[in-house]
Amino acid sequence: MDAGSFPAVTDTRSTTTRNWAGNVVFSAGRLHRPGTVEQLQDLVAGSDRIRALGTGHSFSPVADTTGDLVSVAGLPPRVVVDGALATVTAGMAYVAVTRALHAAGRALPNLGSLPHISVAGACATGTHGSGDANGVLATAVSAVELVTADGSLRTVRRGDPDFPGAAVSVGALGVVAAVTLDTVAAFDIAQWVMLDIPFHGFDALPELLAEGYSVSAFTHWEREVFDQVWLKRRMPADPPEPFWMGGVPATGPRHMTRGEPTGHCTDQLGRPGPWHERLPHFRAGFTPSSGAELQSEYLVPRDRAVAALRAVRAVAARIAPVLLVSEVRSVAADDLWLSAAYGRDSVAVHFTWVPDAAAVAPAVTAVEAALDPFDARPHWGKVFTTPPQRLRELLPRLPAFAELARAADPTGKFGNAMLDRCLPA
Repeated sequence: MDAGSFPAVTDTRSTTTRNWAGNVVFSAGRLHRPGTVEQLQDLVAGSDRIRALGTGHSFSPVADTTGDLVSVAGLPPRVVVDGALATVTAGMAYVAVTRALHAAGRALPNLGSLPHISVAGACATGTHGSGDANGVLATAVSAVELVTADGSLRTVRRGDPDFPGAAVSVGALGVVAAVTLDTVAAFDIAQWVMLDIPFHGFDALPELLAEGYSVSAFTHWEREVFDQVWLKRRMPADPPEPFWMGGVPATGPRHMTRGEPTGHCTDQLGRPGPWHERLPHFRAGFTPSSGAELQSEYLVPRDRAVAALRAVRAVAARIAPVLLVSEVRSVAADDLWLSAAYGRDSVAVHFTWVPDAAAVAPAVTAVEAALDPFDARPHWGKVFTTPPQRLRELLPRLPAFAELARAADPTGKFGNAMLDRCLPA
């Protein structure tokens, strides 16, 4: 299909566009869906204020704007594999990209919990999966193709001075049209769920998180246990021992959130399968949940994670009443300026809350106070209240990124209230 056969830019009046969870009502009066890169360039060049909207899975107003919202999901989808590199359209969801890669015998080293999210949005917000040796999803990015403020195309490649700011850019440098990703040979994973792993003061946490290619530990902070630990091992691999880490194996499929259908989750019980069908927690063919939730997440240095979890446990009574589930994962260090894992191996402490912002606010305050002594960095796409000055202390390259953003966008076309607040003036 040639470029001329795609529809013209869709300009829809929309005063009720919301994110997936429904907690963010976008301020933009128009939502555009260009059908070609050329249409995207014209749109960006002619707009005074514009932000890219991915799949809307962020719980913060990171994608909001008072100008134009643009979705790049309408750009012609493409996955071009060239040796170990794959160039993909930015708006494609991981489910489509991973299937195409697997068909070509290639794989991404890591994936997030949801295969439904867009590649560009996940990378831009520093979204991650799990694994001591696995970095955030943007660490697979080797090049970013941006539509810049004047509508021109610019490609930033690994090795360029600006690249560490461009791979995780929260949309401040332009609208991403395509990304090039590092790939590895396709591989198989088996997944087991272990139940009721005792905390034991969290002293065994480093060992627990190192026991698989990807490990996710879930708790409701009601008891001194991880209610479930999802252990993903790259094949060939032995199953966990029957009483691994003091727990017991699940005898049937599990969902980490109470009352949710287990069939929505990826295959468990140790059955091997392709990497893209085991690394996510949720199956591509199902909506992962109703969206009736809020989420917060903070990354702490891995060597301080045991003490950090003890601090969270101390405020459990303020967390549990508004919590759906909490997840603990490990993330490798990177050199990407706005990544929450910048410069340090990390442990992510994630909270899925009930969909009641007023009720959740005191719990978020309690969590942030408990984790602040451990230099906890918030996820850009989740609910957080970390003050701007504290963000500048936590992310040492934030001033350099702000300078990069001003140089790329001197009129603030790609800015919004959240970035204006968080980036140094």
